[in-house]
Amino acid sequence: MRPLVAALLILVFPLGRAAAQDPAAPVPPDLAAAQAAYDRAPQDRDALIWLGRRIGYTGAYPRAIDLYTLGLQRHPESPFLLRHRGHRYLSIRDTRRARADLERAWAVVRAWPDIVEPDGQPNARGIPTSSLHSNIRYHLALAYFLDGDFALAEPIWAEDARVATNLDQRVAATYWWVLSLAHQGRRAEVAQVLAPIDASWDIIENGSYHRLLLWMKGVLPTERLFSAEVSAVERQTIGNGMGQWHAANGRAAEARAAWQGVLAGHPAPSFGVLAAERGLGRLP
Repeated sequence: MRPLVAALLILVFPLGRAAAQDPAAPVPPDLAAAQAAYDRAPQDRDALIWLGRRIGYTGAYPRAIDLYTLGLQRHPESPFLLRHRGHRYLSIRDTRRARADLERAWAVVRAWPDIVEPDGQPNARGIPTSSLHSNIRYHLALAYFLDGDFALAEPIWAEDARVATNLDQRVAATYWWVLSLAHQGRRAEVAQVLAPIDASWDIIENGSYHRLLLWMKGVLPTERLFSAEVSAVERQTIGNGMGQWHAANGRAAEARAAWQGVLAGHPAPSFGVLAAERGLGRLP
C-alpha cells in the first residue's frame, strides 16, 4: 500500500474501532472481522465493501462514505462501490450525490446479467431477497422520491415490481410504486396496481410494506397495521406509509400527525424517517 493511503486509512479508519460512534463502545465482532479481512487485503474490492457495510451498520455513515470513495479511486466506475456509497449518501440526506452515484451504477450494470447480493444483516430465514440490479434501482428511485420527483421514481419501481424474483422484492417495489402514482393523482392506476395484492402472500422481511399495501387497498383496518411485535423501525415505516397515503389523498392534517409521530424522539435515518422528513417539509 502507498504510504499516503495507509496514513489516510489510519486516520479515517483507526484499527480496532474503525467506525464506532462511541469510542468507548465495544467493537461488534462482524466489524472486527471485516477490519481484519481488509487489513490483510486492502486492495481487495469485496473486503473494502464489507468493511464499509459493517461501518455503515454502526451509524458511522460519513466514515463508510470515505472508505467507498477510497475504493472508487482504486476501482473507478465499480457499480458495487457506487451502489453502496449512493445508499450511504441517502443515509446522510445527500440526495444529490446519491442520485449521481446510483445513476452511474445503473448505467454500468443495466446490460449485465443480474446477480444475488448477499445480505449483511440476514433475515430470520437466511434467504437473500435482493439483487445488485434491484438494489441499485430501489435506492435510485428512493432518491428521486425523497426529492419529490415522483414521475422519475415511478417507472423504476414499476420495472422493479415486474421483474421481481420473489414476493419480498415485489412487495417493496409495489409499495413505493403505489405511493409514487398516488402522489401524482393517478388513482385509477393505483387501484390497478393494488388489485393483485393478496393477504396470503408469504413475506419474509417486508411485512410492513405488505400490510400497508393491504391497508391502502382497503382490506386491512388501521388497528391491524401495528402489533406488539412491531419493531421501532417498522413503526417508522408504517407511520411514514400512512403519512404518504394521507398526503397523496389530500389529508394534510392526518399526514402531518403521522409524520410527526415518525420523527418523535430523534429516530435513526431509516427510509421511513427520511421520507417522513421530506414529506413534512412539502406540506402546506
